[in-house]
Amino acid sequence: MRYLYTALLYLLTPFVLLRLSWRALRAPAYAKRWGERFGNYPVPDLHDTIWIHAVSVGEVIAAVPLVRALRVAYPQRTVLITTMTPTGSEQVQRLFHGEVRHVYAPYDLPGAVSGFLERTRPRLAVIMETELWPNLFHGCRVRGIPVIVANARLSARSARGYRRIAALTRATLHDVSVIAAQSEADAERFRGLIGPSMESSIQVTGSIKFDMRLPASLREEAQVLRRDLGVERPVWIAASTHEGEEQAVLDAHRRVRAEIPNALLMLVPRHPERFARVAALCEKRGLRVVTRSSHLPCLPDSDVFLGDSMGELQLFYAAADLAFIGGSLVPTGGHNPLEAAALAVPILFGPHMFNFAEIGKLLLNQDAARQVCDADALAAGVVTLLQDVEQRHAMGERGHQLVEANRGALEHLMRIVASYLGNGA
Repeated sequence: MRYLYTALLYLLTPFVLLRLSWRALRAPAYAKRWGERFGNYPVPDLHDTIWIHAVSVGEVIAAVPLVRALRVAYPQRTVLITTMTPTGSEQVQRLFHGEVRHVYAPYDLPGAVSGFLERTRPRLAVIMETELWPNLFHGCRVRGIPVIVANARLSARSARGYRRIAALTRATLHDVSVIAAQSEADAERFRGLIGPSMESSIQVTGSIKFDMRLPASLREEAQVLRRDLGVERPVWIAASTHEGEEQAVLDAHRRVRAEIPNALLMLVPRHPERFARVAALCEKRGLRVVTRSSHLPCLPDSDVFLGDSMGELQLFYAAADLAFIGGSLVPTGGHNPLEAAALAVPILFGPHMFNFAEIGKLLLNQDAARQVCDADALAAGVVTLLQDVEQRHAMGERGHQLVEANRGALEHLMRIVASYLGNGA
């Protein structure tokens, strides 16, 4: 099955390059560093690295507590982070300021995988969430490199997809040393794929996303931003929105403004190549937009603050009264709501939260979040919470307490790492 998979990848490679070229028309960074994707790296050869793969921005942010813990525990080792996207690469540089190495992960072709592993020589591979690459994992096993799938999650929909290629999935998972699952439900789905002979490789560690640490200066920076937004204005954020979702959010904001005329929407699209299009959409609807990149304060008649920057979502959450989690009114699967919860910001999300099903359920059960089905319900939820300060604060505090109560996954994961690398310095 792996040979058939590899043959198919080779056949698809020209189309992959065409897709890269097409994406480069909107995001020029996709036109750069193609050699890395095929195992050709300009960095000096590395040795005994701790390799962390985080596909894009969300996974990079989720990996921050782990990276910082590894740098403390193993200061003599180089931490290498790979991503698949330029935005993920930019996030690595922004968060770690050159303290770690970064290259693009290779495509899952045998030659590219060999080039990557020969140049970087990982002592341990940590794959964030659920990125399963048959040739890469096989290459690690052949070279004796332990592979940990950390913070692993597997939705019911993804499990159904993997079952369609059950033999290849099982072989790939057999090359994994440890699957550190976020929840018992995730672990059970992995057990259904891996078979009884390898069930011992699955451990439930919880989500390291609960172990995030907020920057000490965040509150102060948020106060400065809030002054620019308008201290007396109610502010709600629609975070990490996707194509087709902004229309519903803007419909909801129009209804919110009918009830609360001075309400301000902070709109933060998920992908930077869409910033200009979303700004144009707002202006086409006659809305007055202030962009983050302009560094101008919002005037009293401003309708929308567009968060057209990278790496500032925590700051935007901290400056808001209420958060809507994007990717959930469209069938994308939602995004991580814990950043907002950690800041005691009450949360709304749509019906499509399957990427964060367990976390969403926890938040709903604790009444730290509410689920809405469409633009009308979103508007009603926003109006209710913006008009009721006590209810809003109580919801936010319950979310904050939930995050604090569920910390500990990082410690569990570091014990797994130590079983392969020792206890470090």
